[in-house]
Amino acid sequence: MNNKRPSILLIYTGGTIGMEEDVQSKSLRPVDFNHLTDRIPELKTFNLNLSVIAFDKPMDSSNMNPDVWVKLARLIERNYSKQDGFVILHGSDTMAFTASALSFMLENLDKPVILTGSQLPMGIIRTDGKENLITAIEIASRQEKGRAVIPEVCIYFEYQLYRGNRTHKFNSEHFQAFQSANYPVLAEAGVHIKFNTDAIQAGKPKKLKVHTRLDPNIAVLKIFPGIQKNAVAAILNTKGLKAIILETFGSGNAPTEKGFIDLLTKAIDNGLIIYNVTQCNAGSVDQGKYETSSQLKKIGVVGGADITYEAAIAKLMFVLGQKLKKKEIRKALSNSLRGELSESHGAAAEIL
Repeated sequence: MNNKRPSILLIYTGGTIGMEEDVQSKSLRPVDFNHLTDRIPELKTFNLNLSVIAFDKPMDSSNMNPDVWVKLARLIERNYSKQDGFVILHGSDTMAFTASALSFMLENLDKPVILTGSQLPMGIIRTDGKENLITAIEIASRQEKGRAVIPEVCIYFEYQLYRGNRTHKFNSEHFQAFQSANYPVLAEAGVHIKFNTDAIQAGKPKKLKVHTRLDPNIAVLKIFPGIQKNAVAAILNTKGLKAIILETFGSGNAPTEKGFIDLLTKAIDNGLIIYNVTQCNAGSVDQGKYETSSQLKKIGVVGGADITYEAAIAKLMFVLGQKLKKKEIRKALSNSLRGELSESHGAAAEIL
């Protein structure tokens, strides 16, 4: 019987959860997370070893970027053998982007990496941060037969645990800020924490492989009724651009106007990768289902199936960073690498 106390590393990047209100000025200031258990004494009741690493300068998640994703991935890599799980405190605005990026960067992950945060600062009486943090730590430490129950990158928010690369922030005011419209929740926290074992990925009992090469030379072209050719051309002709996300209507539909299609065709012929992702929060791209998407498929636009916008951004940066051939890039984008696509839309791919 394994009686070893789980070890959890808490990484504080910044965000609303790490703020408290100054009594006199009423302004918000960062919390000293090195004295976390003094602020949340409930953590002392857990049968685990909790370590804390805080960024020297807490950052608003609006300033999140690929360099910070690399920093987080390397932090996890350096501490991987010593820890049983990781909890990352992060601003909610870009949390789904970071969770998606880490899911691709951490290949063969066999331990939980759970991102959480809050809508109200920890120092506010009605804060949601305290429950989010306590439950995220509890889930990260949960093991069965010496193995992690949740061996993947997740987001925990307001009683729900989501697969990180399936998650989207949809509300800036409610405590229930996130959704996973195309994939079921991995766990729900009530009186008991109920795990949806059928939805959880199996861990990879292989050596963790951390990818730190990301290529941010991408752009987003969100179409709308009346979009002008000069605006489309300006994006497609951006210097150094390697790929774009084409945010389309419904199940992947776009204007069939010849000038628009000609611009896309020329860009693809010149080597640009175009990734078709729906503007809808739920549902899937199905190129060819309607006439308004069949031309996109014909000219070589890659269908994004049911991937989220956030995961598409991270996946493009990741795949482009691997220096693959064009055919391999298209295959990787069309297939599920880390559970970001439903298997019905593409078999899991081992490309790296």
